Amino acid sequence: MSIALAPGFTEPVFDAQRVFRALMDATARPATVQPLATDLVPPAPLTPELAAVALALADHEAPLWLDAALAAVPAVAAYLRFHTGARVVETPDEAAFALVAEPDAMPPLGAFAVGTDEYPDRSTTVVMAVRTLAAGRGLACEGPGILDRADIAIAPLPGDFLAQRAANRALFPRGIDCLFVAPGSVAALPRTTQILPEG
Repeated sequence: MSIALAPGFTEPVFDAQRVFRALMDATARPATVQPLATDLVPPAPLTPELAAVALALADHEAPLWLDAALAAVPAVAAYLRFHTGARVVETPDEAAFALVAEPDAMPPLGAFAVGTDEYPDRSTTVVMAVRTLAAGRGLACEGPGILDRADIAIAPLPGDFLAQRAANRALFPRGIDCLFVAPGSVAALPRTTQILPEG
């Protein structure tokens, strides 16, 4: 049975560059919400923003991993393979990019590739679709790219996300970088960003 594929970027080079700039802005200014506009209509439950990140970053040398919700829909993998040329891998630690539709059910960050001391860039960037992504009370963050501190509300997250992030940060220069996407927006928590204890 063939699967009808939804269109990718209307103007592939221009659209990919625009998304890439938004991701770079988010990474350069951790814990701040940046605009991420896209007109993609991918197969559900792949969100337009998850699709835009994948189409901008993944290729035949940068494999993708899909969480259980995304992997359960064959049209999602078919769409991503067709529009990116990327392999869809079975295990999280094989992926350059992990797409997560249900962050509260995802594997722990330790299940993904953290790179090596010699090649810390050989790690997985985890991209999570969230319902809430806004400046304000939530996670208090500090680190490179942040003046004093930044507060950002992100939900849903894994129940022990703060502990996982602390363990991840201790691995530096190795570690996982996290991107969060919501309708029309993106934010980043790179491995260098510290989430301050509550209170």
